[in-house]
Order: sequence, then C-alpha cells, then structure tokens
Amino acid sequence: MNRLAAGLLGVAASALIAGAAWAQEAAPATEGPVTLIQAGRLLDRPGRAPRGPSTLVVRDGRIVEIRDGFVDASAFPGATVIDQRERFVLPGLIDSHVHLVNDLGGQAGFLSGVTDNLPVHAYSAAENARKTLMAGFTTVRNLGDEGGVTLALSDETAAHRLPGPRIIDAGMSISTTSGHMDGRLGFNDDFRDTIPHDNVCNGVESCREAVRIQVGRGADVIKIATTGGVNSRIGAGVGAQMFEDEARALIDTAHLYGLKVAVHAHGADGIDMALRLGADSIEHGTIFDDDTIRLFRESGAYYVPTLSTVNGYIERLAADPNAYPPEVLPKIRWRIEITGRSLERAVPAGVKIAFGTDAGVSKHGRNADEFALMVQHGMTPMTAIEAATVNAADLLGLSAEVGTLEPGKRADVIAVDGDPLTDVTVLTDVDFVMRDGRVYRSE
Repeated sequence: MNRLAAGLLGVAASALIAGAAWAQEAAPATEGPVTLIQAGRLLDRPGRAPRGPSTLVVRDGRIVEIRDGFVDASAFPGATVIDQRERFVLPGLIDSHVHLVNDLGGQAGFLSGVTDNLPVHAYSAAENARKTLMAGFTTVRNLGDEGGVTLALSDETAAHRLPGPRIIDAGMSISTTSGHMDGRLGFNDDFRDTIPHDNVCNGVESCREAVRIQVGRGADVIKIATTGGVNSRIGAGVGAQMFEDEARALIDTAHLYGLKVAVHAHGADGIDMALRLGADSIEHGTIFDDDTIRLFRESGAYYVPTLSTVNGYIERLAADPNAYPPEVLPKIRWRIEITGRSLERAVPAGVKIAFGTDAGVSKHGRNADEFALMVQHGMTPMTAIEAATVNAADLLGLSAEVGTLEPGKRADVIAVDGDPLTDVTVLTDVDFVMRDGRVYRSE
C-alpha cells in the first residue's frame, strides 16, 4: 500500500522510540508465551451483563480462552500473570472520528497549517496517537490526513514501531470547491494554485476522480462533506453544499472499490441526501428532521455524534475570545447551543450509534470525555460503551478482530478502577492498556 510519508514517519519513529520503556520485540509468530490477565470484573461482550472474577488467556496477541475465577501461572508454566483483580476490565475502546495531526484549532490551527512543515505535523501526529492509546483507545478512524502523515503513521502503529492505536485512515477528505474540505479557504488568491486541492471536486467526473486519488494513496475509508462546516473559513452556513449527482458519484465510486463512506454533514438537507444515496455513517449530524430518522432506520447507517467538539470550542474561547475568526464564531456558538439534540432524538428511535469525538477539534487523549456527554443526552453507560466497542467495530468493518473480548480476537484490553456501568466517567482515567497482547500502560 502506498503510504506517502513512510520515510518521514520512520525518522519520527526512531526518535520517539529510542530508550522508551514501551519499545518491545515482536512476539513469536506462533505458540508464543501465555499471558494471564486476572480481572475483578469482566465486560467481555458489551451489551451483556459483566462477568465476575475471570481470567483472560492471551497468546500471540490474541485471546485464546476466558476462564472463570483467577487462574494462576501454575496452569500455564512460564506464563506472565497480570493482576487486575481489583479492577473492571473491558475491550479496548474505539474512536470512530479523530484528526491526529494536531488539536490547535481556530486561528492557531490555521496558522500552523502554513507555518509548520511536514515533519512537525508528523511528530505531532505521533504524539497524539500515543496520547490516544494511553487513554484506552486501541483503534481509531482518522478522518482527514495531511500530507500523507497519518497514512504512514497507521503503518507504524500497526507494526508496533510507534505507540498508538490501530488506525483506519481516510486519506484527504473530499468536498466541492469552497466546501468544508477546501484547504484554500481563508487565503488570498496568490495561494490558490500552491495549496493542495486535489481533494476538491466539481461535477460527476471530477468527484469520481477525487475518490480514486484517495484510493490510490491507500485510504481505508472515504470521507466526504455534503454540507458546510462549523470551522470552515467561509460564511456560507452549514446546509448542503453539494449537488446530488456529485454526492452520488462520490459514494458510488467509493463503494465500487469496496470502501465505506463517512459523511460530514450538519444540516438535515445534506444528511438526508447522503443517507438516501447509501452513506455508511453520518458524522456530527447536528440537525435532524423526521425524514432523517426514517432514513437512518431504513439504511442501517451509523450516527457518529462527535459531541466533544463543544469542549474544544468552550475551552479555546475561555482562553482567548478571539480564538476564531468572525466568519466562524457564530457557527461555533450555534454548535455549542444545539449539540446533543439530535442524539436525544436518535436514541429512542433506535438509530445505530457509534462513538466518535472529532478529537483534534477537542483535545487528544481526552477522548473519553465523550461518554459523559452521550449519557447526558439520552444514552445509558452500557449503550455508550457499546457504541465505543461493538458498534464502532462494526462500523469500521473490524468486528471479527476487535470490539469484544472473545477467543480468536485481538487482545485489546483496558482496565479501570470503579464501575463504568454505574459511573461512565471512570473511563477518563484508564489504568491498564494492552493492544495486540502488548502492554502499553500499567499502573
């Protein structure tokens, strides 16, 4: 697979890994040593009642068995025992919507895009990936690459050369000219030809080509924007900004290549259009109408609410009232006011929900802040955890690998003090993180 910045990330990897405690040798391919994780309580399959004292048997990065009670090393000579007997153990969490390159936002983020060179973005992405993993998120879907940085980073974390989550990457997100993904917005005309813009399209043929460019870059999923965006440096609102034939061309071309389509959409007109045309997920989904609910249920698409964006907005404005330009600030105030209302409609209607934060707009490493907002707006702790495990795995096409703790699946395991089914905020303080059978955090 072509990863544009592989060499660059290799340099970043070498610098970050040198001397670090988490650098580990690759496990033997078969019949490796056993690790026993003793769990005080075990939520092996979110959506079902948790088990009492249990032991996970891990070999070669995968779960091979789950036993009731605390199994000691004598049952598996030479095994390593990890004592989590006082903790609540559950599957590694999944964030379906992140932007790993940075989390500066506002004017600072805008300036970073032209003052920081690609190696700076590469180091920033690597550090944000580390923060995300240490927060208990062992898989993410990165919905917007910059210069190939996260496409390369996904290879590095997959091979455990860098500490980070498993990354499903969209390459560059796609919109029409002057749409949400047009990186030229806010710059004067002298920059129009120099700022990369092969991710923008106009008309059917152009939109088909835009998808094929991302396919060629190695994208795992395609992200498009059918509406305007809150952070777009243009005062054109957040309604539809793409014609139906353009949206159909994007979605159909992605599906032709076997890739799912994540759709950035705020206004109901752009959401409904994307759902009619076969979108696999709607990101943000700030305004629902009656048709939106019906279309979600008919299509089986996932809703990814990204409620955490408001945390980033509120914090930046508290630190600097001028953090956002005049064309953006009214949209941000609107988003803060309205966020959560669509989720309140979606939950009782049975719409499928997948966990996603839009980290990058909010802060990396604080992904679990989303749980409290989900519960505040109509979900239970259990259904919120399901959204970040079982449902997110299904959306990402990874149900055979992650999302539950079952024999044959990857050993992505976290542990927390307290009971997240009673107080979901305990997930903001993860004490133990394992990905693919490798321990990255243990307290």
